[in-house]
Amino acid sequence: MDSLRFLRILLLSASILLASLLSTVTAGDIVHQDDLAPKKPGCENDFVLVKVQTWIDGTEDAEFVGVGARFGRRIVSKEKNANQTHVVFANPRDCCSPLKTKLIGDVVIVDRGNCRFTAKANNAEAAGASALLIINNQKELYKMVCEPDETDLDIQIPAVMLPQDAGATLEKMLINSSKVSVQLYSPRRPAVDVAEVFLWLMAIGTILCASYWSAWSAREAAIEHDKLLKDAIDEIPSTNDGGSGVVEINTLSAICFVFLASGFLVVLYKLMSYWFVELLVVVFCIGGVEGLQTCLVALLSRWFQRAGDSYIKVPFLGPISYLTLAVSPFCIVFAVLWAVYRERSLAWIGQDVLGIALIITVLQIVHVPNLKVGTVLLSCAFLYDIFWVFVSKKLFHESVMIVVARGDKSGEDGIPMLLKIPRMFDPWGGYSIIGFGDILLPGLLIAFALRYDWLANKTLRTGYFIWAMVAYGLGLLITYVALNLMDGHGQPALLYIVPFTLGTMLTLARKRDDLWILWTKGEPERACPHHVRLEQCSE
Repeated sequence: MDSLRFLRILLLSASILLASLLSTVTAGDIVHQDDLAPKKPGCENDFVLVKVQTWIDGTEDAEFVGVGARFGRRIVSKEKNANQTHVVFANPRDCCSPLKTKLIGDVVIVDRGNCRFTAKANNAEAAGASALLIINNQKELYKMVCEPDETDLDIQIPAVMLPQDAGATLEKMLINSSKVSVQLYSPRRPAVDVAEVFLWLMAIGTILCASYWSAWSAREAAIEHDKLLKDAIDEIPSTNDGGSGVVEINTLSAICFVFLASGFLVVLYKLMSYWFVELLVVVFCIGGVEGLQTCLVALLSRWFQRAGDSYIKVPFLGPISYLTLAVSPFCIVFAVLWAVYRERSLAWIGQDVLGIALIITVLQIVHVPNLKVGTVLLSCAFLYDIFWVFVSKKLFHESVMIVVARGDKSGEDGIPMLLKIPRMFDPWGGYSIIGFGDILLPGLLIAFALRYDWLANKTLRTGYFIWAMVAYGLGLLITYVALNLMDGHGQPALLYIVPFTLGTMLTLARKRDDLWILWTKGEPERACPHHVRLEQCSE
C-alpha cells in the first residue's frame, strides 16, 4: 500500500468516525418540560423563553432573553400586544419584604436570593408592579418553580428570570438614562421553517449524488472485470483490492464501529471545551479537504482527462495527478478560510460544502457488501441513537447527544460534524441542524441498493433504490414532524429513518425472492464466458 493511500484511509477513518458520531435533528428548545418540577394549581406554566426588548428615552436598544416562571400570568406571544412599560429597581432590592415605594404598573427588577421566588412576586404585585424581572446571580438562566409546601400562588403578574450580565446592563441603563422601558413577549416558533425543507433536500441530494457515483464506479469495475474474463487472463484482479480504494464493511466492524462511536461520544461529552472543539475543527477541515478534493477531481477529470491521467511523484506521498495538485490548494484555502471565519453569519455555507463533500466521498469509498451487513449496521445505529438521545438522560441527567451537538459546554456554537441552515422565519433565530450520521449511515444501504440495481440491470420501478430513497425521505420527514410536535426538542432521526429504509428493503426483497442473494452475496449472478474457467468467474 503506498503512503498516499494509507494516509487517505487514515484521515478518512477518523473523519468517518466523527461524521457518524452525531445522529440527531434539532431546532433549539423554546418550550421546556421539567418532570422534576411538577405542576399544581397556580404553578403550571410551561418554561418558555421570553424576549425582553429595552427602550431608552423612547429609542429601541438592547434585547435580552429570559425564561418565564412556572407561576404567574402567562406572557403574551405577539410583540404588538406587549406594552412598553417603565422599569424600576425594587426597594429593597431582593423584594423579600413589602416594597417601600408604591408602583403604578411598573416592571420591577429584583435580585435573586434570600427568599422564595413566589414571595418576591407577591410583594411586587402588592406594590402595584405589572411584571417582575428577577436577575440571576449567575450567567445562566434558572427555572423558577414552586416549593411543594407553597399555597399562596394566586399571582397575576408575569415573572421572568434574566441572566446576570443582562441585569448588569439594565442597571447601567437605569443609572445613565432618564427613562428605561421594556416589552415582554414570548413569540411562538413557526410550525415549519424553510430551513427544514432545505435540510431535507440537502440530505436527499447528498445521498442521491453519492449513490450514483458509487454505482457508476461499481459498474465500471464490473465492465473491466468482464473484459478481463473475455481476454481469458489467468490472474484477475479483485475489484476490492488495494488499488480500487474501496473499503467494505463486515458484520464485526459494523458492531465495533457503533461501540467506538459511543466511546468517542462520551469522550467528547466529558472533555467538551473550547480547545477540544478547536481540535475537532482541525480534524473536520482535514477530512473536508480530502472530500472536497476527491469530489472536484472526479468532476473536473471529465473535462481535463489528460491532467487527471498524468502523474508526478511527490516525496512521502507517492504519485499524484497534476489535476489533484491543481485542485488541492483551492480546497486547503477554502477549509482554512472557513475555520478562521466560522463565527461569521454566512460560515454555515462553507461548513455545509465541506460536510457534503466529506459524506459523498465516504459513501463512494466505504461500501456495504450485502444486506446482512447493512441490517446489522443500521440496527446498531438505531439503538445507538435512541440510547444517547433518550436513555443517556437517566445516566447523565441530560441528553449526551444533544449536549455534544449543541456544544453546550464548549462556549462555541456546536461541533462542526453537522449540516446546518439558519432558521429564516423563526423569531428566535438559530439553526436547524442534522447530524452527518443521519445521512451517512442510511446512505450506505441506499448506495448498496443502487449498485445492486445497476449490476442486475433492474429498472427504476423494479429495483430497490427508488423505494429505499423514498423511504428515507419519508423517515426524515417524519423526524421533522416529530421535532415540531416536541417544540424543538432534539430528535434521534435514525429512530424514524431506520424502520422506514431498512424495513422497505427487507420487505421488497422478501416479496421479490431476492432476499437470499441480497443477504449473502449482495450482487447478482453474472454469466461466465464459455472459454473462461468457472473458478475465474467466481473470484
